[in-house]
Amino acid sequence: MSEMDTINKMRELRDAFGSFMTGVTVVTTCKEDGTPLGFTANSFASVSLDPALLLVSIAKTSSNYHNFANTTHFAINILAEEQKDVSNTFARPSEDRFANLSWSKSACQNPLIDHVSAWFDCTTYQVVDAGDHAILIGKVEDFASTGFAGLGYYRGGYFTPAKLSAEVISGPKVVMSAIIGHENTILLEETADHKWTIPHVMVDKDGADKALEKIFAQYQPDASANFIYSVYENVENQQQYISFLCNTPVAQATKGQFVDLNDLEKLEFVDSALESMLMRYRKENHLKTYGVYYGNQTTGTVRQIVKEGV
Repeated sequence: MSEMDTINKMRELRDAFGSFMTGVTVVTTCKEDGTPLGFTANSFASVSLDPALLLVSIAKTSSNYHNFANTTHFAINILAEEQKDVSNTFARPSEDRFANLSWSKSACQNPLIDHVSAWFDCTTYQVVDAGDHAILIGKVEDFASTGFAGLGYYRGGYFTPAKLSAEVISGPKVVMSAIIGHENTILLEETADHKWTIPHVMVDKDGADKALEKIFAQYQPDASANFIYSVYENVENQQQYISFLCNTPVAQATKGQFVDLNDLEKLEFVDSALESMLMRYRKENHLKTYGVYYGNQTTGTVRQIVKEGV
């Protein structure tokens, strides 16, 4: 095999690896003098619950390789969907990648980036030589999850839940809505005729991304989308309804109010389709097992897609 054939084969292999959708992380540590270091990686995986272990790999050609291969501690920062710029910053050469970044130092002396989806503060458990990379295995000493939707990476590009919604839009009249939950409460809005609904807007020429942004800006600026929860056609009014399951770190709203899920039966909703969806959400929120509904306003199917804690 010629050198060019070998290079082409490696590119094909990289493309094949890229067909596996991942999240995006920034791996961080500090040098002995306290200087923060970090690099972007999507080669992250959980390893063990007892003891709590995780892994990430680093290329031996990386300028950070020596520091991370010899450090006694490092952190994994799982980026939220609004942090593409952070990912790009840590993926490119820079004199100081932390210059315009909001972060704090952990108990293990690792940089923890603000507003991430989750972080793991680790001590180095083992470093494994693996071809042109090294595998860093970390023992999780502390961690936190914010509930913000994570940034995705697939075939060399980023993706977010909001962008995926554009792929399911099938008509000119589309209503985008958000199930914004916090623990055992949900954000609802009372209409002029004293019925209840969830935050929603019509999708206009700006597209699905902007529709969700408008909802969050009006109702709960700290909310973030997790995934599409329901897609259905109302055959009576010829509108398509797309609902996102969303989280917020606080049960406070600039519009509407948070209602206990146990009180849903006491309320009258704008239509039976919404009531059915919210009753399903209450059950799934209790079980921590979620699915996405496809169909129309009366009949359809639910496909399980997420079970928390697995």
